[in-house]
Amino acid sequence: MATENYDPCYPDQPVVHRYLPVWAKLPAFGDKPAFVWADDDAATGDMSYTALTYSQLDAAVERIASGLLGPLTRGDTLLVLASPGLRLVKLLFACQRAGLTAVPVIPPNPSRPGPAHAHLLRAVSQTRPCAAVADARYVDAVAGASGRIADALSGLRWLSVEELELEGGSGATMAGCGPDDTYLIQYTSGATGVPKPVVVTAGSAAHNVRAARRAYDLGPASVIVSWLPQYHDCGLMFLLLTVVSGATCVLASPDAFLRRPRLWIELISEFRATCTPVPSFTLPLVLRRGGGRTALSQHPVQLGSLRNLILINEPIYKACVDEFVHEFSRDGLHAGSISPSYGLAENCTFVSTAWRSTSKRAEELPSYMKILPSARLSSSMAHEAPEIDIAVVNEESGEPVADGVEGEVWVSSPSNASGYLGHPSASLKAFCARMPAGRSGSSCFVRTGDRGVITGAERYLYIVGRSVDVVNVPLKDGGARRVHAHYIETVAFGSAPDRLRGGCIAAFTASPEQTTCVVAELQKGGGRGDNRGLCDRIRRALWEAEGVRVGRLMLVETGTVPKTTSGKVRRGSARQKLIAGKFPVVFEAVYDDGNGEGSVRGVGEEENQMEERCAASWVAGEGAIATAFGSASGRLRTRSFL
Repeated sequence: MATENYDPCYPDQPVVHRYLPVWAKLPAFGDKPAFVWADDDAATGDMSYTALTYSQLDAAVERIASGLLGPLTRGDTLLVLASPGLRLVKLLFACQRAGLTAVPVIPPNPSRPGPAHAHLLRAVSQTRPCAAVADARYVDAVAGASGRIADALSGLRWLSVEELELEGGSGATMAGCGPDDTYLIQYTSGATGVPKPVVVTAGSAAHNVRAARRAYDLGPASVIVSWLPQYHDCGLMFLLLTVVSGATCVLASPDAFLRRPRLWIELISEFRATCTPVPSFTLPLVLRRGGGRTALSQHPVQLGSLRNLILINEPIYKACVDEFVHEFSRDGLHAGSISPSYGLAENCTFVSTAWRSTSKRAEELPSYMKILPSARLSSSMAHEAPEIDIAVVNEESGEPVADGVEGEVWVSSPSNASGYLGHPSASLKAFCARMPAGRSGSSCFVRTGDRGVITGAERYLYIVGRSVDVVNVPLKDGGARRVHAHYIETVAFGSAPDRLRGGCIAAFTASPEQTTCVVAELQKGGGRGDNRGLCDRIRRALWEAEGVRVGRLMLVETGTVPKTTSGKVRRGSARQKLIAGKFPVVFEAVYDDGNGEGSVRGVGEEENQMEERCAASWVAGEGAIATAFGSASGRLRTRSFL
C-alpha cells in the first residue's frame, strides 16, 4: 500500500526536512502556523501562545543548520539538550537539514543527581557525541557544575542555541540527511529493561510519518494538540507528522499537563483540534483531576472538532474509554474519534491503528479480554501489499499462529530502525527475525516482545501484554497459567481506588519460589487507614477475579513505583528495587501459605512506637526502615512502617 501520491498538496519527499521549503514557498502556507507553543503559567493559570509559521520555521532551520556546520561536520553526532518548546522543534529539524545525527535527551539539573542524570550519562557513553547544544543558561550551569556529570560532559564542545538562532553560519548550500543516513538516536522507553539506543535513518522516519498520515487521514486542515515529551517516540514523531501533513500542531509541556490535566481538553477546545495523541492513562487522570462537570460548567469546552483521539501505551481498556466518552459526549466528543493505536521505537514509532475514517462508531469496536484493538489487519485493498506488515507468531518456531491464539507480535516495514547502537547481538535478535521459508518471502521482522491476539472477520489485533511481564500462576498439576501483569494491577486498583494511585501499581514474580508480588502506591495521606485490611482486600479481589494468590503485598509512598517518561510502569525495575530493599515502605504483608491459611509468624508493634521510629528514621534521612516482629494468631506476617 503506497503512501506516495501526486496531489500537489502532498509533496512526498524522501526525508522530512525537505517538506519545509516546499510549504514555506506556497502562498497558502508561508504565514500559516506550523507549531504553537502553549505556556501555562503555574502561578496564575494564565495561558500565552507563541506561533511559529512555516516560513519562519524554514528560515530558522536554515540558519541553525548553517551555524551547526561551522564547528561540526556532516555525519557528526550532536547531543540535543534543549528544554521542550519551539527551540527544540527548530533544533531537531536543523540537525536533519545539516546532516547531523541528533541524540535528544531531557536536560537534567547538573547539580541535582537523579534518574535523568543516569540516562544522560548513558547517552554520552553510548553515542559518543562530538558536541552538545543547549540553552545558554544550561551551558553556563554545566560549566559551573562538579562531580560525575560534569566530568562526563567536560570533553564536549558546547553550543548555545541562542547564538545559533541569531548568528547562523555561512549560508552555504546543505545536502542534509539522505534517506539512508542516520538522523536520530532515540532511546526505548525502558519499560522492560535498560533503555536502548535505536538507530533511525531519515528515510525510515519519513516512511513512518507518511504511513501515519494516511492511517489518521491527516492533511493541511488538521490541527494537532500534543503535550507528549518531544525527545522520542510519539511526541517526536508528531513533530515530523505535522510537517509532512502541512498541519498545525499546538504543543504544551508534560509538566503543565500533569500539573493541570484539564489543560489538554482546553487546548483542544481553544484551537478546534482535530487530532491529539495521548497515553491511555490520560483519560482516567482527566476524569479524576480535570474538575468534572463543575469545572466544565464554569469554563465550558467543545470537543466536537476531534476526529482522532489517539490512544497509545497499550493495553487500552474499553471500560476506561467508555467512561471518558460518556462523560464528555455532552461536550461534543464523538465516540467515532477514538483511535486506539500501537507503536514502538524499533519501528520509528507508528505501527497501526484500529481507527477508521468512516462513520462507524467507536463503541462498535469489539473488545477482547476487556481491551480495545490496536490494528485492523484486513483491508479493502487486499490486492496491495501492506506497507507495515504485522504478524503474530510462535516465538520459538517463528511460525504464524492461528487467529485466536496468543503469540509474539512481529513487524516488518521500511519504517524498521537499523538496530541498537553498539549492541550487535541484541540487534540481530530483535531486528533480523525471519519466518520459515515461504511464509513471508525474505522479509526481515522486528521482534517487538509484545504479545498479541488476532480475532474476528476484520482480523483485529489486540496487544495483550509483554512477554517479560507475564506472571506465571502455579496450577495443582504442577503446570502454570500465564496472567499478564496489567490485569493484576487493574484489579488491585479497582479493589481500593479511594486509597491507591491508578497506574502506579506493579505486579511481578520474585524469589523465593517465584512468589507473586504486588507493589502499590498509596495516595497522599493514605497510609493511616487499616493497612492490613487493605492488603487483605486486594489479595481477596485478585483471587476472585484472576485466580491469583499474592504472596507479598507492599504499600509504598507516592511517586516511588518506577515509571517511564511516557507513564509506563517499569516492572523489572520495581522487582529490582524490592529485592534491594529500596522502596519507602508504608506497610507490607507477607502471606506464608499458598492457600492463605495456617499459623502466622509475626505482627507489628504498638502504633505509637512505630510512628516514633518511622519519624526518627525519616528525619535522619534513612527512609522508613522500622520493622517489627512478634507472634499472634492470623494468616500473614506484617511489617508496618507507620
